[in-house]
Amino acid sequence: MAASGRERRRPQHGAPGYGNAAVRSAAPSPVPLVLTLFSSSFCGACARTRRALEDATSLLGGRVLLREVNVASDPAESERRDIMATPTTVLTGSDGEELGRAAGVPTANQVLAMIASHLPD
Repeated sequence: MAASGRERRRPQHGAPGYGNAAVRSAAPSPVPLVLTLFSSSFCGACARTRRALEDATSLLGGRVLLREVNVASDPAESERRDIMATPTTVLTGSDGEELGRAAGVPTANQVLAMIASHLPD
């Protein structure tokens, strides 16, 4: 909470599908890969991870959907993905199959390396 007693809200990100549990449909995603950051509200490492993911995905021209799930807001998805700590980043195919996972704060280069082998030609 802010010093005034009012709750501070995080600004919304402009990328489509970016936000808490933004991709819920069982239908395949129109992009080949989905990168999900599992975070928590007061996690400094989550903010650094978010920046690294944004930096990496900005270089991929829309071929990867970036989304974020707050583990407190969506415990069901967090449990289904077996998230034990934040930040955790999960890479899935458009069908929801997990292709990769990283715990902690990655660099943009590490994120790009995880994604590279799964991008279609």
